[in-house]
Amino acid sequence: MSAEIICVGTELLLGDILNSNSQFIAQELATLGIPHYYQTVVGDNTERLLSAIEIACSRSQILIFTGGLGPTPDDLTCETIAHYFGAPLIERADIISDITNKYAARNRVMTPSNRKQALIPTGADILPNPTGTAPGIIWQPKPGVHILTFPGVPYEMQRMWRETAVPYLKTQGWGKEIIYSRMLRFWGVAESALAEKVSSYLNLPNPTVAPYASKGEVKLRVAAKAESNAAAIEIISPVEKQLREIAGLDYYGADDDTLASVVGELLRTRNDTVSVAESCTGGMLGQMLTEMSGSSDYFWGGVISYDNSAKINLLGVKREDLDKYGAVSPIVAEQMAVGVKNRLGTSWGISITGIAGPTGHTETKPVGLVYIGLAAPNGEVQSFENQFGATRGRSLIRHVSACTALDLLRRKLLAQ
Repeated sequence: MSAEIICVGTELLLGDILNSNSQFIAQELATLGIPHYYQTVVGDNTERLLSAIEIACSRSQILIFTGGLGPTPDDLTCETIAHYFGAPLIERADIISDITNKYAARNRVMTPSNRKQALIPTGADILPNPTGTAPGIIWQPKPGVHILTFPGVPYEMQRMWRETAVPYLKTQGWGKEIIYSRMLRFWGVAESALAEKVSSYLNLPNPTVAPYASKGEVKLRVAAKAESNAAAIEIISPVEKQLREIAGLDYYGADDDTLASVVGELLRTRNDTVSVAESCTGGMLGQMLTEMSGSSDYFWGGVISYDNSAKINLLGVKREDLDKYGAVSPIVAEQMAVGVKNRLGTSWGISITGIAGPTGHTETKPVGLVYIGLAAPNGEVQSFENQFGATRGRSLIRHVSACTALDLLRRKLLAQ
């Protein structure tokens, strides 16, 4: 028994609206332990929607629709479903009454077009909408096929799902098992390299292990199917432990952890503080650190030294070194880190200087060349050269630079 999500709306195909409904429903299906293998997005077109229904019926038993339940002519979901299964539409007086009352509560009068929302297939039950005017349906048009429809408005759909759909699915025998997952997070290793290291785990039946990559970060999703979260955690824990041991320091956290949150906790537990000096990232590193609540415990501030004059006047970078080596150089990165550390009186100083592009590069200093400086409490100063590559683009180079700086500090803190 598996579910399929069908999201209806041309605006989704055009990218005008982010399809958050499919993500929400997918996560909810996992908590109910309902397998879910397919998602479809289809525009407001009767023939294409009929085709999507036919395909879904051939491979899935629970069809979950969102969108297309409004009062306008392009809202086609309910009538198309009814047409596919050969069921006439009937107008429900109780829906008319509900819509009328909701309009009256807002000092408005129901428009004639809203009567369309009261038409549901013969034999279908209403899936109540407590907040909006478009109800959904729960329907078994034939044995082994369950239809659930929801409006496209996320907050309406989510309440209807929790209050009516979940109890219904549980009465049908689903929800006895759950799918629980842990997202393990890694930095400093390529997806292909990590996948090769853990290749023997990628074909496990339960738990399953799957790699993902996004914006320089690599993730391993470890998911288990069991009768409860506690039982799933027991299944996942030994595999998670082994994966973390294989990855070593490339593993930095799990689930909602970020490099900034992990670094922040390491600084807090050591009573250390940090300040930052940023050139090409323009404050991004400081922003990441201050996104953490309570970051004032360990983050004291930063200097955005974009122009060389700011590097000289605020951070004490030597003019002769700028002239000789350029702003994007190991020696300047080190002087920036020391300068901000001394100026703000912190335990650690981090600096970033690089060429985010697409302009400003030379033959010897290409786009994506970034130096990160690190000044430690014991007086040690280091610089790290990174070649992030021009193809990543300016925004991603800046993001990866800031994350790499956090990761370097994380590794240093763990080595203490």
